[in-house]
Amino acid sequence: MAAANRKSIRKIVAALVTGTAACAYIMSPVAVYAQASNNNSSAGAATSPVKVKVPDGAKLVLSSNELIYNKDTQIVTASGAVQINYGGYRMVAQKVEYNQKSGRMTALGNVELITPDGNRMYGDKMDVTDSFSDGFVNSLRVEMPDNTRMVAEKGERVGGTQLILTKGVYTACMACSEQGRAPLWQVKAQRVVQNGVTHTIRLEHARFELFGQPIAYVPWIEVPDNTVKRKSGFLFPSVSISQRLGVGVRVPYYYVISPSMDATVTATGFTNQGLLLEGEFRQRFENGTHTLRVAGINQMDPEAFTAGTSDAEHKTRGMISSKADFKINPRWTFGWDVMAQTDNNFSRTYGLDGLNQSTHTNQAYLTGLGKRNYFDMRAFYYNEQDADNNNTSQKQQAYVYPSIDYHYVDPKSVYGGELSATMNLTHLSRDKTSVLDATTSLLDPTLNDRYLGLKGDYTRLTTELQWQRTFTTDGGLVLTPLAAARGDVYGLDMNGPTAGTYSGNYDNSDFATRGMVTAGLEAKYPFLITTSNSTHVFEPIAQLYVRPDEQLGGRLPNEDAQSFVFDATNLFDRDKFSGFDRVEGGTRANLGWRYTGSFDNGYKLQHIFGQSYQLAGRNSFATTDLAGVGSDSGLETTRSDYVTMFGLTTPQGISLATSYRFDEKDFAFRRGDTSLGFSNDIFQTNLIYTHIAAQPQYGFTSNQDEIQTRAQIKFKEYWSVFGTVSYDINNSQVTRQGIGLSYEDECTILNISFLNKKDSTNQAASDWSIGARLTFRTLGDVNLGSVQDATF
Repeated sequence: MAAANRKSIRKIVAALVTGTAACAYIMSPVAVYAQASNNNSSAGAATSPVKVKVPDGAKLVLSSNELIYNKDTQIVTASGAVQINYGGYRMVAQKVEYNQKSGRMTALGNVELITPDGNRMYGDKMDVTDSFSDGFVNSLRVEMPDNTRMVAEKGERVGGTQLILTKGVYTACMACSEQGRAPLWQVKAQRVVQNGVTHTIRLEHARFELFGQPIAYVPWIEVPDNTVKRKSGFLFPSVSISQRLGVGVRVPYYYVISPSMDATVTATGFTNQGLLLEGEFRQRFENGTHTLRVAGINQMDPEAFTAGTSDAEHKTRGMISSKADFKINPRWTFGWDVMAQTDNNFSRTYGLDGLNQSTHTNQAYLTGLGKRNYFDMRAFYYNEQDADNNNTSQKQQAYVYPSIDYHYVDPKSVYGGELSATMNLTHLSRDKTSVLDATTSLLDPTLNDRYLGLKGDYTRLTTELQWQRTFTTDGGLVLTPLAAARGDVYGLDMNGPTAGTYSGNYDNSDFATRGMVTAGLEAKYPFLITTSNSTHVFEPIAQLYVRPDEQLGGRLPNEDAQSFVFDATNLFDRDKFSGFDRVEGGTRANLGWRYTGSFDNGYKLQHIFGQSYQLAGRNSFATTDLAGVGSDSGLETTRSDYVTMFGLTTPQGISLATSYRFDEKDFAFRRGDTSLGFSNDIFQTNLIYTHIAAQPQYGFTSNQDEIQTRAQIKFKEYWSVFGTVSYDINNSQVTRQGIGLSYEDECTILNISFLNKKDSTNQAASDWSIGARLTFRTLGDVNLGSVQDATF
């Protein structure tokens, strides 16, 4: 009897475990249907059907108020608070019966079954055969770990290959108990059939409901089940609205080529411009990926664009791009990202994802990263997307082939300090000189033209060694002596600036060399102040760098050191130039302090203040430069402008960040940014004020002042309104404005926005767009236009 009981109990356990597998099948169909629409770019092989396997050695734990084995009927019955745990599966029921003659297991009364992956299934009755090829569950309800839910009147497994759900309902929304309301959205189907042979799910007479009302009906739809990672088919369509393109309807089709290759073909019809075709081919290799994209259109109405632009002057337009990333080994990678198009603004005009920047960088690279060294080699070229039909900016861009950077830190101590080496090799060529004419744009003949790039070939090799060591005295003074040596070799075959437009005595030699040696010392004396509720660190800093004058300053091309803003972030840099083509010379001292305060109540403060002094030698920032770098920078005088920054964060959600530069003589406001923000559960806002004093050398004859503001208000549960405004104070003009509405809960996101912005090159021109995005969690997105984020 005991042996028979043990045998029967084992049968019950087996039935329960495979019954659980059936439940896993029962709960998956609609959920997989919901997710299938997003399987548009995954490049992985399809997997085999999921099989339930109880771990070897798993122990059974069975508890019930009563356990009876009827030898005559061969029925084992567990009744009264039945709980079964086996191999990670858990089941609760009021009664469980196993009939050895019929080979069926039945669980009755508030059946709850939990699988090892966290899925929960509820039903009034579960009945399966011991071969598990057939069975059913009445009043099925499934809750999944991702908070998706499904209910059905009945789930039935037939022939071991099909699972049929009757009157199934699927949603990713929380159940609404208030007055019995339906979820925000749900999908209903009269029948859901999962085929274990073809690994597909067929939904028959499916309805999509929003706010309890049907908004879409599909007679039938067939999608892959959860054992299939990818399957060919149409993806979610989207709609866009813009001023010059009109209304666009975008329909993508996803095609599986092989386990490692797939493609997406998209057709977009625009009411103003016609049919845009796009193709994207993706391939995965063992060590990387490659993506090839093409797009093209024959515009119906080019005249809808501004006359004279590349958008208006080209009827047939197209693009091809290739992007790849490969890993040679854990330390070395290489790849490329290149694009070619029929004109200079096609990808930007039609908003091709990832290719619509104002400047697209085409590049090929090889990168290596070690524990204490770094290598990077790149060749690149810039696509300027600016609608200029003459391609002026495009023709002035340089071809860089290559730019090589290498940095190495000696792992061993050298005279108690750290020795490092930096190397850069750059070779480039340009077909057309890039020059900003000061005379015609500023009507001031005393100013130099700014040569941003010279026509011809340019090669430079830079190497630098640096040694530094830190000492800390018993009194807390931190001293860091530094020594550096640098050498540059130039090969030049470039057209010099036009006579009479530049006063810097440009060197027309084909070959040039220069060197720089630096001896420096930094002294810091940080001290800590603590109170009962706060901590303060105040750190006075003094730096002294002794070096000769910059050789050939202003007489050589400047290709990579044109971006320069003097502020508190680079006050204590040894060389404040942004690249290698300029090098700071002369003896200079940097003086200032850093402060950090932290309070127990959550307030935090940060502050930097200081000034730089040219003590001896020629000031590199006052030296004439082809690109005008250093002019009006605040460093061109013996005593630099004062620079400061201040930051504040509070536990109430208020944040303040400032960065200012003040004139060294009269403390006049030269440049600065102020950002004030506030954020809580109801209201978020950010106000930014930017001021740049007049810089005639750079083409700005008057001050530039602009205010940007963004805000979002949550006015009701799940609902928010947001907006943005940019205002040019000097020209009394709104340059950018937008407003939008947002809804977001646990299963749905809706964004609707309107954006209008002025063309910076043509103040009379503007472009507006309307965007909307509706996201149903696990189902996918419906796009109407382009909404980048909720606050623009």
